[in-house]
Amino acid sequence: MSTTTGTDPAAPDAGGSLSRAGDLFQILRDGKARTRAELALSTGLARSTVASRIEALMVSGLVGPAGEASSSGGRPPSRFAFNPAARSVLAVDVGATHVIVAVTDLSGTVLAECRLKQDVADGPTVVLDRVIEEALKLLDRTGRTKQDLAGVGIGLPGPVEHATGMPVKPPIMPGWDGHDVVKHVQRSLPVPVLVDNDVNIMALGEQTAHWPGDENFLFVKVATGIGAGIISSGELQRGANGTAGDLGHVRVPRGDEVLCRCGNYGCLEALASGPAVARALLQQGLDAKDGADVLRLVAGGNLQAIQALRQAGRDLGDVLATVVNLLNPSVIVLGGSLGQAGEHLMAGVREVVYRRSLPLATTHLRIGQSLAGDRAAILGASHMVTQYVLSPAVIEATLQAAG
Repeated sequence: MSTTTGTDPAAPDAGGSLSRAGDLFQILRDGKARTRAELALSTGLARSTVASRIEALMVSGLVGPAGEASSSGGRPPSRFAFNPAARSVLAVDVGATHVIVAVTDLSGTVLAECRLKQDVADGPTVVLDRVIEEALKLLDRTGRTKQDLAGVGIGLPGPVEHATGMPVKPPIMPGWDGHDVVKHVQRSLPVPVLVDNDVNIMALGEQTAHWPGDENFLFVKVATGIGAGIISSGELQRGANGTAGDLGHVRVPRGDEVLCRCGNYGCLEALASGPAVARALLQQGLDAKDGADVLRLVAGGNLQAIQALRQAGRDLGDVLATVVNLLNPSVIVLGGSLGQAGEHLMAGVREVVYRRSLPLATTHLRIGQSLAGDRAAILGASHMVTQYVLSPAVIEATLQAAG
């Protein structure tokens, strides 16, 4: 992940009336309207101090009037609340063969989106230039401008170096290795740009939208490849080099003779991904070239396809049983084209995980399909940006720069 802001949000507070406006703002982020007196009571700050900070937040547009409270005599006190419409966020999901571009508000509500067929193998210049072109059209369609943009969040289908936002040796992204995605986008959109692996942002989107109370959460994407986004104790886990959750290249016992594209034998991806299941069915004489064909055959009641998808679930379950013992998640969500559409895949996963994992680890474990569906990455990309731009340090730096 990488950003450019012009002001160091980690710098020590400069003092003055805005020095803790960012902290005060965090109280209002839940959307509940409050009066100055209520804020003073909950923070312990003087009402004059609260008033000055509310004024600064209102000038920024991040806080707006929200009616009046009931009066106990005299003029009713005014209420204030977070205004998510103050700024917009550009959320981008780059997949192996698709791109989704969306504009959201600061609460993650999607205002407009477009879905494009685009091969990531066409390279970063082609893909990112098209993303920027579509983003500008969406901003115009929603009546927003580049000046209204708070930031850009991008998910990529490969490992990403967290500190720089650069792809690192991505296996299905020729020409992307080491490309400065942040700089490329900021030439046209000079705002903070945050980049992460697509499965990580899918995990963020799914968890924040549908499982906010579960802080130990695993999102597994099963599509052209297989990967996982890991949220542990409420924090996304990326690992030392951004490859945490790369389940696709964990060895599966029954795959000794199956060669993976990574050069090893027996990788989960070589047995349970959409293309892998399709290849197995093709060898049985069925017309299957990819995951979409597998799902078509399953929907038509083809017994061979149903059995193959169930076995893919068992293979995935073999790996996830170990993950459950290591990480002890409370929720595992299956997403991706195969994961969110295959009940038989889910059945195979449950069959093995509940049999092979420690009983204590599975006592309250829930395994289900994605509720966010193909919007998980968009929701996660938006959340990734808002968590940064609405953080106390960045809010304070923004207000101080404006003042």
